[in-house]
Amino acid sequence: MKRIILLILVLSLIATVACKAADKDLQVSEDYIMEEYNLDVDGGKIYGTLTLPKGESPFTVAIIIQGSGPTDRDGNSGIAGKNNSLKMISEALAKENIASVRFDKRGIGESADLVSKEEDLVFEDYIKDVVLWVEKVKADNRFDKVVIVGHSEGALIGGAAALKAQVDGYVSVAGAGENIYDVLSRQLKAQSEEVFEICLPIMEELKKGNLVDDVPEGLYSLFRPSVQPYMISWFKYEPREIISRIDVPILIIQGDTDLQITVEDAKALHEANPNSELIIIEGMNHVLKDAPMDQQENMATYSNPNLELNAEFKEELIRFIKEL
Repeated sequence: MKRIILLILVLSLIATVACKAADKDLQVSEDYIMEEYNLDVDGGKIYGTLTLPKGESPFTVAIIIQGSGPTDRDGNSGIAGKNNSLKMISEALAKENIASVRFDKRGIGESADLVSKEEDLVFEDYIKDVVLWVEKVKADNRFDKVVIVGHSEGALIGGAAALKAQVDGYVSVAGAGENIYDVLSRQLKAQSEEVFEICLPIMEELKKGNLVDDVPEGLYSLFRPSVQPYMISWFKYEPREIISRIDVPILIIQGDTDLQITVEDAKALHEANPNSELIIIEGMNHVLKDAPMDQQENMATYSNPNLELNAEFKEELIRFIKEL
């Protein structure tokens, strides 16, 4: 069971293009309205959801960026399950008069058609899209301040975008403190040293920028030829170097029961930019829910949409945004 669970984590790290499944239901509550909010890009649209408080505008708006793999705007994945973590963030913010935009990345959910071939997708595409989202909300007179909130891989995407766009704040949630090459190495070693040794020569070639044609059948899901251009481009980005150059207020949040990203990752990011604020939350896992370190119990939260977000996480995120 341990190997199966860790393999799921590794696969969710690498998978990129997914099916078109998406929850299009919009909601109205006493505190907010959720409405379709899309971004025009070359070749079509990136489909998103705007969660708008019912208070008086202008609002601070958070651009929420999901993690890797086939993860949709709500934080849900066909691999890991439905937990609604990012949707819950948008709802928590709206109740405090903070707007948010979350979206299906190109190749994911409703935005699936923007990537017809997986090999055409590179990491820079996601960064450019976030820059365009920032420009869109800044042109919308309902908003006055913009903060990027990136989760997992989204933290790296958001950090790189924060260097190219004018934002008022940046939040790294469960963001890696190492190059993805090192993160992947760590996760593979956790599965087994034998698996890591088999993967290492392939990873070395990808890090050099070289495609690998002869991938063993058992590793095809991880290193299939169509995903290699994305991995090559992803390997180029160093989280600590990027965060060191961000000159707006920064909040780094990390749970100590996260099976994928560690407290050491968060500390490394903080050390790279000492002006940042670091919050370590006891008992919070990768999908921002209360969970123990036991792998089975921890992973069960990935597919539990009824389990609320960690309360301290919501409080710290809202406090930081309100102080911008």
